[in-house]
Order: sequence, then C-alpha cells, then structure tokens
Amino acid sequence: MSRSLAVLATALALAAPAAAQTPPAAAGGAVSAPASPERRAEIERADALTRSVFWRAELAAHPSDAEAALRLANALIELGQGEQAATIAQAALAARPMDRDLLMTLGRAHIARGEAFFGIAALEQARDLQPGDWRAWSLLGVAYQQVRRPADAEAAWAEGLRLAPEQPALLANIAMARLTAGDAAAAETLLRRAAAQAGAGLKVQQNLALVLGLQGKSTEAEALLRRNLPPDQADANLAWLQARAAAPLAAAGRTWDSLRP
Repeated sequence: MSRSLAVLATALALAAPAAAQTPPAAAGGAVSAPASPERRAEIERADALTRSVFWRAELAAHPSDAEAALRLANALIELGQGEQAATIAQAALAARPMDRDLLMTLGRAHIARGEAFFGIAALEQARDLQPGDWRAWSLLGVAYQQVRRPADAEAAWAEGLRLAPEQPALLANIAMARLTAGDAAAAETLLRRAAAQAGAGLKVQQNLALVLGLQGKSTEAEALLRRNLPPDQADANLAWLQARAAAPLAAAGRTWDSLRP
C-alpha cells in the first residue's frame, strides 16, 4: 500500500528518534525544567510529527520522564515508526514495570510494526493489572488476530464489548479484523455503528471510507474522504480504492498487516 494511504490504516495506527543524550545544561550548568502541564496539553493537540519533536526533546532533557516516553512512543506509532516506539516504551518500563499505559503502548508498537507476538505478554500484563479496562482487551484481540489465534481474538473482543459495548475504537478494531477476513459487509456494519458514537475519531471515518470503497460504494466513500482529507490525499486514496474495488479482499490474499501502509 502506498504512503498516500496512511490515512486509511487500521484503528491502531501507527523520524526515528535520536539516541538518548545527556540532558542539555542551561547557562551555569542548570538543567532546564520540564514543559508546563499547559504546554504539554497544548502539544498533544498538534500533529504527530510536531508531537514527536517536542516529546523527544523533553525525554532527552529528562530521561526519567515517563509521560514524555509514553507520548513520544505514541506519536512514533502514528508516524509508522513502531520499532522505535517499542524501544522507547521498553526502556521506560524498566523503571516503571507496572505502568499500564506504557505496557499497552509497548503492545501497540509491536502490533504496528507487524510483530504482535512480542507485544502479547505486555498486553496480557496490562489486562491482568486492570481487567475492567476495555483498551487492553481491544488491543489483545488485534494482537491475537495478527498471530493467527482467532478464537482468542474473538474472546478478547467479546470481553471488551461486554465492558464497553459502543466504544468506537473497539468496534473499529473488530471491523478491520472482519475486513481482513474478507467480510467487508460485516466491517461496514461495525464501522457505521462506531461512527455514530460521540467519541468516534477521524480514523473511524477513514476506515469506513476504505470499507465502502472496497465494496464499490464509491460515491459515499468519496464524500467521506473529501470531508476529512486535503484534495490531493483524497484523490490518491480514491485512485487506490478504485483500482482495488474489483478484486475481493480475500481473493487478493490481504492480511491484517498488509492493510497498514
């Protein structure tokens, strides 16, 4: 899949970070203070590349800053740098081995790089630390699906749905599994259900456009893409969808991994 289709990745999504450096010293040898909570909150509303630059600098200046490590890893996953994200999350976990968010981010990073097997232990640990959190179940379903454990994936998603029946990200993850199995109609139903929720993000809309386009429902797919993307990106994605619409997904031999750019 071309890089122009990054916006049509799975719900998980997914600039290599510089190596850890000695914290830069200010004049007189003083180490700069971490950015304020207000500044950090503001940065989290920026694009993934901007966030990665900011959090990389924060982590370089403050290597023990768990929030900086977590945020940087998540930004790198969005940029398609799953391997680097996994390295950062793993290093942060050495100091905070029971941090559920870091454990889940490590799992996400391995899923994003197509090596979910290496993230399952972290995700299972996160699940065991708080079994009532739907996020760990959702990610475990994706990981199990990627390593060809469909029964375990379905069980994980069933528990996630019991905990959060209308959670858009969870519904989207299940939908993409249905799509990779060749059942685009089931994927469409789940994504429409996800898109109707108040917390649905842009990724859900883009995945719905993907599913619609692959079924030849080009008018609605185009409307969604043009609503959410700049014209050149929408044009590139539409061209890709039109070229693929005639070939059934299962017949093309596509897998969960190959749906990622």
